[in-house]
Amino acid sequence: MRKILETASHLPSILVSWITPNVRQFRSSRLHLVWGLAILVGALVALAAIAFRTAIGFIQLPWLQTTTERTWQAAAEQPWWVILLAPAVGGLVVGWILHKFHPQQRAGGVADVIEARAHGGRGLPLKSGLWSALVTTISLGSGASAGREGPVVHLGATLGTAVCSFFHLPDSARRILLGCAVASGVSASFNAPIAGVLFAHEVILGHYAVSAFVPIVLASVMGTLLSRLWFGDVAAFEIPLYEITSYLEIPAFALLGLTCAAVAILFQFALIGTDWTARNITMPLWLRPVLGGLAVGALGIFFPGILGVGYEATDLALKHQLPIATMLTLLVVKTAATAITLASRFGGGIFSPSLYLGAMTGGAFGLIAASVFPEMASSHGLYAILGMGAVAAAVLGAPFSTTVIVFELTGGYALSIALLLAVSIATGLTQAVHGKSYFHWQLGMRGCFVNEGVHQFLSETVKVRDFMDPPPEAEEDRAFNAGEDGPYLHDTDTLESALKSFDSCGRAALPVVAKGDATRIIGTARHVRGLRYFNAALINATKEEHN
Repeated sequence: MRKILETASHLPSILVSWITPNVRQFRSSRLHLVWGLAILVGALVALAAIAFRTAIGFIQLPWLQTTTERTWQAAAEQPWWVILLAPAVGGLVVGWILHKFHPQQRAGGVADVIEARAHGGRGLPLKSGLWSALVTTISLGSGASAGREGPVVHLGATLGTAVCSFFHLPDSARRILLGCAVASGVSASFNAPIAGVLFAHEVILGHYAVSAFVPIVLASVMGTLLSRLWFGDVAAFEIPLYEITSYLEIPAFALLGLTCAAVAILFQFALIGTDWTARNITMPLWLRPVLGGLAVGALGIFFPGILGVGYEATDLALKHQLPIATMLTLLVVKTAATAITLASRFGGGIFSPSLYLGAMTGGAFGLIAASVFPEMASSHGLYAILGMGAVAAAVLGAPFSTTVIVFELTGGYALSIALLLAVSIATGLTQAVHGKSYFHWQLGMRGCFVNEGVHQFLSETVKVRDFMDPPPEAEEDRAFNAGEDGPYLHDTDTLESALKSFDSCGRAALPVVAKGDATRIIGTARHVRGLRYFNAALINATKEEHN
């Protein structure tokens, strides 16, 4: 009995000694502040998403006579010259803004957010984000064929970065709040809170961590709440209830995945090819969106369903209200229109076009399946849902979050087996051909290879200036002759190239000179210090992913 009483008397101190280090670590990482800021960021991004969507409607009102996203019918009722000129006029305004005001001379997107996360939540200036939002609003409001979800993600991440800068948060907290902004943007755009959480982890953060989960959920819930208060609690696509007719259709679902992989691969090649072509054509920046707008407008005269975000056409395919010839035609024309739009420097994303192409692919596939096996084939509306998820997942490189987005958009969880099968096959085959998602291809064009792993990314982004020691104190010891004094490094050399130089010359330390001036030593790089810096950064990244 005495031992029990003694143990009980020591229990409070044991609990305190156990809890105190955890609380201290929680406070040192400033997670208590991050939780509060997550709600603030979620609200700001949701309001921005609402304003963004509303502004698109106001811009399209003068030429489409509607502020809704049902632009197909509205465009079909306009004179042909209005359809031809509206995207071109919008392109003229976009080109003027890019040339005169936008610092990067292009609209931002999801790839910029991924790059900012890799650089510690930095690299998204508020000014650039606001100009990008304006450019994209004008682009989509004037009929450019692209999506609004990616730009909302970029705008939200820009606002989140501004909040982080105001509170001087550490890199780990900045990355979490970046994910919070993205989750709120996705959930507010799609009315899909679970998908917003998964998208932030899968695409932006690149990992799942408990420390990030709570604030990201708070932001996603806030984004969904404000969006529902403004637009109502409705799914983006209201479709009939579908179910799988027979499990004998499983081979057909697998074949649909293969078909969606082909569409996703060709769509990505179209985006890459038109971008490469546009980069190799010399013309004034302001003229690019004008010519691109004329091309999109010309296509829109004959196929008004490809203009803008394209939700109405996607909805019709899901409700099996389009014939097979129309869906196959729109599949080709929408691919061309979106590729031209993005290559012409219009603002916009690829999420909505991917859903559009997937719905057309699945709908056409379902009609063909029904003609071959009429007794077993489910409605082609079911196949449209599956195709929508499969193509989008393959292009975005986000199978988990895209699957959940389709569930939340359509309210159909009974299709899980078929959807997972189609998504996995489409994503795997697209990855086998392209090796990366479209977002990572965009980053690769900028020399940012975050998909190759944190160790490779660090070796390419850490510079000699990050770990070099100060130069010698004596002025005469700072003089350097590149021809006589042996090997040296530039302060802008990457850690990877520096380690190769150490290995080739066998020295433990090398002088560092500025790029373009090899006559004066500005620092000393040491082999061991470079390795220590790299190991510390690698450990920090690993800890962040597992906490």
